[in-house]
Amino acid sequence: MKQGTQGAAAPGIPGIPRDGAGRARVPAQARTSPAGDADRERCEPPGAVRGEHTHSEIPIPHPALSRPVVQRASVRGQILAALRTALVAGDLRPGEVYSAPVLGERFGVSATPVREAMQQLALEGAVEVVPNRGFRVVVRGVRELAELAEVRALIEVPVMLRLARTVPAERWAELRPLAEATARAAASGCRATYAEADRVFHRAVLTLSGNEQLVGVAEDLHRRSQWPLTNVPTRRDRADLLADATEHLALLDALTTGDQETARTLIQTHFTATA
Repeated sequence: MKQGTQGAAAPGIPGIPRDGAGRARVPAQARTSPAGDADRERCEPPGAVRGEHTHSEIPIPHPALSRPVVQRASVRGQILAALRTALVAGDLRPGEVYSAPVLGERFGVSATPVREAMQQLALEGAVEVVPNRGFRVVVRGVRELAELAEVRALIEVPVMLRLARTVPAERWAELRPLAEATARAAASGCRATYAEADRVFHRAVLTLSGNEQLVGVAEDLHRRSQWPLTNVPTRRDRADLLADATEHLALLDALTTGDQETARTLIQTHFTATA
């Protein structure tokens, strides 16, 4: 694998330069992050990505951009997770083109796993291939987000209402730690962190249906609904995230106590607010 900077690579972790003491050496531009949005400063997602053109490179102001230490056995998966995080956080900007070799240098890996991860994002509709240049982040608008919310509601609401009638209270109680995790993520103000916690909670609820195909389709729609928008004057801030997480907790309270009428209202309201 190609190294992003000069230096000896750590055994078993190609592309990660080390100093004389064996510590990972991070490039100066990766250690420096200009001041940005408050929520970005709080974000510390598990991966790192920096998107830029091959020429006139300007670092993206986000602490996640420092070079990650990746394991050989799951490089592609870690790169994909980091790219998804950067996409939700807005570090991969809609309409911009990013090259696999340049992103690979920021990860300290070759272009191959980055290209494979980007191809997966292309299959998911997040980016599109630009021949001889790289991948362009898809430009989306409010209408697409509303359409995704509508489709999600058509799938998830009936399933949740059925589960509210059939799943015993103790099973709902088991999901409370996941709902509380969304509240903590919302309090951090980090959209990428909240996006992951939110998907985990919804996936756990739908898993109770026993329908793996439904869970997969719903999660794909959920992920797409979290991608950044363009030409939108406002976006979900910390207060919006907290309100969303509070609904998770209130819904579990209603389901645990068997209050189906309240649960029905909360479920329908939850998706209406998302739209």
